[in-house]
Amino acid sequence: MLQKLVFKPGLNRDQTNYMGEGGWYECDKIRFLSGSPQKIGGWMKYLSTALQGVCRQMFNYVTSYGDNLLFMGTSSRVYVEAGGILHDITPLRVVFAPSVTNNCLTTGPAGSNVITCVIPNHGGVTGDGVYFAGATDLDGIEASKINIVQTITYINANTFSFTVGDVATAGGVTGGGTTIYAGFQINIGYAVGVVGYGWGVGAWGRTSWGAGASAPLIKPQRDWWFDNFDNDVVMNIRNGAIYYWTYSNIGGNPQFTVPVELQYIDGASDAPIQATQMVVSQNQKILLAFGTNDYGTTNFNPLLVRWSNIDDPLNWTPALENSAGFLQLPSGSSIICVLRTRQEILVWTTSILYTWQYVGTNDVFNYQQVADNISIISPRAKATANNTTYWMGLDKFYMYNGTVTTLPTTLRNHVFGNLNFDQSDQIICGTNEGWNEVWWFYPSADSTENDKYVIWNHVEQVWYYGTIDRSAWNDSPLRKYPQSVRNDGYVFNQEQGSDDDTLPMASYLISNDLDIEDGNNFTLIRRMIPDVDFSGSTADSPEVLITMKPRNFPGSAYQDEQSEPVIQTAVNQYTDQVFLRARARQMGFKIQSVDLGVQWQLGAMRLDGQKDGRR
Repeated sequence: MLQKLVFKPGLNRDQTNYMGEGGWYECDKIRFLSGSPQKIGGWMKYLSTALQGVCRQMFNYVTSYGDNLLFMGTSSRVYVEAGGILHDITPLRVVFAPSVTNNCLTTGPAGSNVITCVIPNHGGVTGDGVYFAGATDLDGIEASKINIVQTITYINANTFSFTVGDVATAGGVTGGGTTIYAGFQINIGYAVGVVGYGWGVGAWGRTSWGAGASAPLIKPQRDWWFDNFDNDVVMNIRNGAIYYWTYSNIGGNPQFTVPVELQYIDGASDAPIQATQMVVSQNQKILLAFGTNDYGTTNFNPLLVRWSNIDDPLNWTPALENSAGFLQLPSGSSIICVLRTRQEILVWTTSILYTWQYVGTNDVFNYQQVADNISIISPRAKATANNTTYWMGLDKFYMYNGTVTTLPTTLRNHVFGNLNFDQSDQIICGTNEGWNEVWWFYPSADSTENDKYVIWNHVEQVWYYGTIDRSAWNDSPLRKYPQSVRNDGYVFNQEQGSDDDTLPMASYLISNDLDIEDGNNFTLIRRMIPDVDFSGSTADSPEVLITMKPRNFPGSAYQDEQSEPVIQTAVNQYTDQVFLRARARQMGFKIQSVDLGVQWQLGAMRLDGQKDGRR
């Protein structure tokens, strides 16, 4: 008798194996389409070189000149990519003129690619970038190898070193010319947040040895935010400085100059000096600073919102003849993050969600509280798909489509029970609209970096999960593929091919146990008819491994070779049936692929068996 095996779509880890009969229990790198499981798409490197630092934010837009620009902010640098070429536009902290840098360079020993530079009070730290211009050839090292952004590898007081692409001929030669300019980029930030109680923190030792060291030492990871104001881009370090990048086009080519701190741009009037997050109200062309310094002071107010005049991002002085202004949210301790949606701007504080809207009166903007007693686990743990906003809280998932509700999940214990909350700021969320998915990447309990993901398919209404390390994600209709950045700085096109770049991408799916007949009688299984589609595979002979695991009771171990064995068989596009022998009350299934170029989708398998008694 042939029995069709039809499983419920999605993964459920909040039930026991036996309670979840007829469903799927464990997986990696699979998704569901029309109720059927299949391997997710692979990824390929988009850029051959890695970004410096850990990337935390990606932002893509197209200028009115047709330039498709991708901005990326890392713990060390700010980049903009155009046409596959990466440009370092990290803001400058200070520029030293030739009066200070006269012949400041010295080569290392002969054959060395290390150059040492002496500039008093440069203020740099190891890992900082320094942009040189005007240097001449030095000891066999071409000027073009010097006059680029260099990375500081060593510091000793006023002396620092960096490596170049050439080697010295004689060694120990001092020079570089009398026209050197050295622009030091802003100091690098922390790639990973650090919280601790270190030596000398707080009131350490004021009364007795070690007493009073209660104030934590907090070193937050560096996060960037980006938004475009027409062709220009505004960017800010979370809870830090604000920068403005002015677009220019010469001869049809964009010019990749460095952004300037907003408060120092000519004409900027009372501009904020720091912000939790900068956002542009695109319809009104108003620049907003959420969580910023009070007007006329340098005091940071974590609940204050300020905005510029309409279509004038440099004018922040409130006056009767303009629209610049400010407003303070009444409660919530501090603003965590902001997300612009189609009709409103959503503002999360520590415990409250506000909706922020343009009202067009003398008030300009107004807000409404839409939910309290809610949480958001990280500033980037939210995304909007199909006019609904989803986000990850401290202990559950939420959704907002006019009303805030809890998003039901079948993976709550699996996610929140295996999460490194000390690194929760790393958690990111992004859409994969081609597959109707919302992705969250998060660090597991034993990891200090994002190494897991969980997916909500808002059309199929199912959850699934797996292991991928990503620190940033961008799903833009302006790019052919969703793009992401791995923890090591490499940028990838997602959903391209079926492999992990040039390596095989393993995937698997394990079912809950199911009763073969009625759970009362044993069944003797003699044959399996597989149903696997390999469309999209590039391998010459794509195949999957199907494992059947007989079991007699929910709490018993799977059968071993001394009784009825666990059965594993390879299935390819030409396999019509598999003969086997198994006797059990319940059966679990696993399908997996481990080879290069394999793409698969599972249909409805069939088992051929007959009742074989109760003992």
